[in-house]
Amino acid sequence: MHRRVFFTALLSAFAISLAAQSPKSASGSAQLTAAEQADGWRLLFDGSSTNGWRGFKKAAFPTTGWVVENGWLKHVKTSGQDSRGGGDIISIDTFGDFDLRFEWKISVGGNSGVKYLVTENRDGPIAHEYQVIDDAKHPDALIGPHRATAALYDVIPAPANKPLKPAGNINSGRIVVNGNHVEHWLNGVKVIEYELGSAALKAGKAKSKFKDVPGWEDKVNGHILLQDHGDEVYFRNIKIRELGKTTASTR
Repeated sequence: MHRRVFFTALLSAFAISLAAQSPKSASGSAQLTAAEQADGWRLLFDGSSTNGWRGFKKAAFPTTGWVVENGWLKHVKTSGQDSRGGGDIISIDTFGDFDLRFEWKISVGGNSGVKYLVTENRDGPIAHEYQVIDDAKHPDALIGPHRATAALYDVIPAPANKPLKPAGNINSGRIVVNGNHVEHWLNGVKVIEYELGSAALKAGKAKSKFKDVPGWEDKVNGHILLQDHGDEVYFRNIKIRELGKTTASTR
């Protein structure tokens, strides 16, 4: 009897310990560890509300399309088509040099993206995009690696051997902008890097749908954007750390 009580108490203590280490509370709200807070991280999505976000070129958060569900910021499937910015959401704050990390989950056959260096001075949400897509089943991804997951959409391809988990599974993404240097990471692995304003980036732009967009290749302070492409997609644990000029981008 005493042995049973002992093991029950041990299991209870272990469960409490795990809960204390979790980045999310029982309510689904996102939380930063003390070490992350000390290192300058901040949450862009708190796991329970849409605070800090609004519609692209809108004063408020969209009334349809996006919901908070079980700690995720979810876009509900609608048309399966790009909303051309109409249903996209952006961070209220803008950022220059930063380390952005997030978890995401795409539906089978789904398409979305995380854009950065987003300015509302252009007609639409034309910016640099970390592609989020079902590589196996969405027609756009099948065009080529420059439109596949973690690519700089339509400009710089992601490698075929990237560590991607299939649609319906949770992947982690990371975008680093430090000066003119940019990196895309997928599940802890750096998959592409490039330099803003470089000849190589301009050459890639010239072959893309952005070829006629003035200044697309330049560094700007901008919003973070989650794309409404009409498909079901989930984002959570969205956190950002603003970088100083001497901070190493791959820390």
